[in-house]
Amino acid sequence: MNTPTETFVAASDTAPWAEVGQPRIHESAILHVLGEATYTDDVPELRGTLHAALGLSQKAHAKVNAIDLDAVKQSAGVVAVYTAADIPGVNDCGPIIHDDPILADGLVQYVGQPLFIVIADSHDHARRAARLAVVDYTELTAILTPQAARQAQSFVLPPMRLTRGDFQPAFERAPHRVTGELYVGGQEQFYLEGQISYAIPKEDRSMLVLCSTQHPSEMQHVVAHAIGVASHNVTVECRRMGGGFGGKESQSALWAAAAAIGAVRLQRPVKLRADRDDDMLVTGKRHCFYYEYEVGYDDAGRILAAKVEMVSRAGFSADLSGPVATRAVCHFDNAYYLSDVDILAMCGKTNTQSNTAFRGFGGPQGAIALEYVIDEIARNLRMDALDVRRLNLYGRNDAEGRNVTPYGQKVVDNVLHALLDELEQSSAYRQRRAAINAFNAKSRILKKGLALTPVKFGIAFNVAHLNQAGALVHVYADGSVLVNHGGTEMGQGINTKVAQVVAHELGIDLARVRVTATDTSKVANTSATAASTGADLNGKAAQDAASKIRARLAAVAATLFDCKAEDLRFSANLVQVGDQSIAFAALVQKAYLARVQLWSDGFYATPGLHWDQKTMTGSPFHYFAYGAAVAEVVIDTLTGEWKLLRADALYDAGQSLNPAIDIGQVEGAFIQGMGWLTTEQLWWNKDGKLMTHAPSTYKIPGVSDCPQDFRVHLFQNRNVADSIHRSKAVGEPPLLLPFSVFFAIRDAVSSVGEHKFNPPLNAPATGEEILKAVEAVQNAAH
Repeated sequence: MNTPTETFVAASDTAPWAEVGQPRIHESAILHVLGEATYTDDVPELRGTLHAALGLSQKAHAKVNAIDLDAVKQSAGVVAVYTAADIPGVNDCGPIIHDDPILADGLVQYVGQPLFIVIADSHDHARRAARLAVVDYTELTAILTPQAARQAQSFVLPPMRLTRGDFQPAFERAPHRVTGELYVGGQEQFYLEGQISYAIPKEDRSMLVLCSTQHPSEMQHVVAHAIGVASHNVTVECRRMGGGFGGKESQSALWAAAAAIGAVRLQRPVKLRADRDDDMLVTGKRHCFYYEYEVGYDDAGRILAAKVEMVSRAGFSADLSGPVATRAVCHFDNAYYLSDVDILAMCGKTNTQSNTAFRGFGGPQGAIALEYVIDEIARNLRMDALDVRRLNLYGRNDAEGRNVTPYGQKVVDNVLHALLDELEQSSAYRQRRAAINAFNAKSRILKKGLALTPVKFGIAFNVAHLNQAGALVHVYADGSVLVNHGGTEMGQGINTKVAQVVAHELGIDLARVRVTATDTSKVANTSATAASTGADLNGKAAQDAASKIRARLAAVAATLFDCKAEDLRFSANLVQVGDQSIAFAALVQKAYLARVQLWSDGFYATPGLHWDQKTMTGSPFHYFAYGAAVAEVVIDTLTGEWKLLRADALYDAGQSLNPAIDIGQVEGAFIQGMGWLTTEQLWWNKDGKLMTHAPSTYKIPGVSDCPQDFRVHLFQNRNVADSIHRSKAVGEPPLLLPFSVFFAIRDAVSSVGEHKFNPPLNAPATGEEILKAVEAVQNAAH
């Protein structure tokens, strides 16, 4: 063992020091590049491990009269087959409402719903056997679209409504009115690592589940209920995910439960790894939305009254559709003040996959509707849409007014005016607008479009009690530090940021801090890593734990130096006061010998949150994150093909904890959001089967879809809320920045008719959709 040596130096010899705010590499970056990062499927399999596969429904809505599993059981390598009757505990994996069975029992409600579990000696044998069942169905009427669900009054939850002012009189008094409809499709999460769980039986009815999940505590509860034990019998561990994007928040429960059911019945380890086709057929996606809107406005373009009715495709069960709809309602305003507003949200029950969380969680679907309307208002008034957007922005402060949202929360930190000023200038928006107009006047086939769109996004879970986190920090005798917290790493860099926070608090180099796998036996009752709160919540909890250890070390150092603890400075691996200092590791050794506790727990609960779901009012968000983007596109009016030529994004990350990671998150969110609005089309056939269930039929953006000129910057700002080091979340809000791409495409289509007609463009704006919009404008012009 190397014994730390004491080193005393003059304080003036040390340079200014900080670990937060530095562009550090991702803690697993080198492991990723070398292929050495361990994911769930990389964990060496224990002797006797079996493999599971799910037998899926082939009907969208039907009674199950009988299932003949003889061929399945006789198939090569099959060890066991389990149906709903074989589940030891509760047949349910619904996160809120208990309407989501692990295995269908007598009724199937979508094509791809699991009916049984096959356990075999290999992955391939299990999959092949799962296809051999003979199922006798009696088909029932299936509802497949949100429009059909609304017409049939088929909902998974009661509709929710938010009103302010008096819409109808304000609408009738308005000098101008616009009404219309819009359809925005859903989106597959398409994480690179599919759903996977590895369940390992332990002594005394206990179970260890290695699971690719954003919500280990939820997996713990679901598995415990499914196998009929208490939560303390189940440990769920997740070192990292190969992407999540919301698709592993609640939807990983089915896979964890199925693996655990097989493991507890056979008392052997069972791994369930979904192939891409099965993953996409079984799991929920981003909710698609259908909107009908009525908006009144004045001669300048100021919105005087707004009404929207939106219905989502929830799927066959509630899952997280209620919270998604709530966030959609709370983000309909986006960046704009609405005095008289009426918002109705409905969660349509359809015979499709139960849709779930996806980066943005309803916020993008809520905000895009009003942006679509503003785009129409600008065209109707022959104005630049940026000017209409600026006119309708929330006020800067109390003195200006116009700074209270429809749900009653005050916007106290609106930096959008300054942010838009900066982006408009840095992107040369006005000059490029003139150049594009000149280009379009001369070009008959190729048309360019330009758009600048803002974002205001609320940060926190809408359900107040979820805004809490815990952490453990251990300082070892050699001065190295181990951290465990309730957040999960899915590539977004939460472990890097939390490690930076702890290193900064203790005044040591980042290399001295290591973060371990998320584990329900270490930090209990954690919330999902979702709602862009991961670093905010877990960073604060880890800071709390580290500060307690720092205080104990300071007491030891104060005795050593005969000074006040508050006069000590922890920085650059030293603890110093006046002209003397001691190495951090040496101080830790002294504290250990003095029997001082060198580990601590930490906890954080976001303050000031409240929400009344009945009245749809309160202050559900800790703060707002802001941003804006400019997109320039070119379309081919003969084919509908398009290309993003340039994108400029400016995002408010507050005082960024790690600018390198934050810029990467903005870039990734921009491209992912662009895919949602342009290329990623989900399509079900008339029988209710999802036909876009593989990369051969479902197109996510590739490298060639990224703009050659891609300029992403962070807006210089300091969070007014007491967030971790005054930073702001960066997970979800940037996904709204590529609204600019969608509206640039619409602007290009509009130029076909000299901007006199509003193109009926739905999302995703595929080549076919663009071509239809071009033809509609051409027909209107003629």
